[in-house]
Amino acid sequence: MRVWMALACVATLAACANDTGTDHSQAEVAAAAYSMPGPKYLTLMTMVNNRSGSGGHTALVINGSQQVIFDPAGSFRDPRVVERGDVLYGMSPKWLQAYKSAHARSTFHVISQTVPVTDAQAEKLLNLVMANGQVPGAYCTRSASSLLSKVPGFEGISTTFYPVSLSEQFASLPNATIEKYYENDDGDVIDAVRAGQLSQQQQ
Repeated sequence: MRVWMALACVATLAACANDTGTDHSQAEVAAAAYSMPGPKYLTLMTMVNNRSGSGGHTALVINGSQQVIFDPAGSFRDPRVVERGDVLYGMSPKWLQAYKSAHARSTFHVISQTVPVTDAQAEKLLNLVMANGQVPGAYCTRSASSLLSKVPGFEGISTTFYPVSLSEQFASLPNATIEKYYENDDGDVIDAVRAGQLSQQQQ
């Protein structure tokens, strides 16, 4: 299990964790696929420190032929979630909420920025993240921004290590909407995942 940890390499960046997860098989990935009805979209999730305003983590929700979360060097763990190469599969609306709840706490909130995309754009990014493999610790935003820039229509995204910088770039995209999510618990991401498990069981 990965642990949410701060790295001292960049003082202003609350870094992503090192990945020690085990990849699920391709058969498990295929079985877990969840298709979200409606128009296609991308959502950039940025975890922001409530005190300093600095970014702690970056993730991408991709709603294409299936809905996944690209969680590069992330900390989200649940025995029911299928993961391969830092991509979380089977991401229904309940799991998206559990993911946000796992990261929002007294010290961090989650900014979700959503833009509509074409089927082709969604599939391009979906294929890129599925082929990318596991991301080293502290490279979450760099990998997300680099892959985004390879999608037609997103070529203007500059590669960056800083979550807030990527969030600011995303805010300038046409038709981008923003939502902020707060919780007041004092636990870390692992505590929040356990709470999310209980919540999912009750639904």
